[in-house]
Amino acid sequence: MNIETVAMVATALLALASAFQIGLAAGAPWGAAAYGGRAVLSDGALPIAYRWASAVAALTLIGVIWVALASASLVGRGSVSGSALTVLLWALTAVFVLNTLGNARGHHPVERWGAGTVTAILAALCAVLAAR
Repeated sequence: MNIETVAMVATALLALASAFQIGLAAGAPWGAAAYGGRAVLSDGALPIAYRWASAVAALTLIGVIWVALASASLVGRGSVSGSALTVLLWALTAVFVLNTLGNARGHHPVERWGAGTVTAILAALCAVLAAR
């Protein structure tokens, strides 16, 4: 798989994760499948503090999309150096590994198997982008 394809697959998975977080932030009844299911309200949504956290997560994931695309030269990187992108990608690899471990402990199958699989794949993709 060439590096552009790796970046595009990462982008698709990051967009999916961002859309999930946007839904949570907007009050979608998916709270049982997020944050270990510990914050879900009776209507399935998240409390306002967790909704804000999901909004921040969505914006962060959108920023990570730029990192992935810029690392493969699919978008301009401005004044950000290639070495800075490499450091960011290794840090993201570690974050996604930790996130995968957290998701694996989730009570809901969507969190455990769905999000856990997505974050594991993202960890691998970020490592490939960083190592190139």
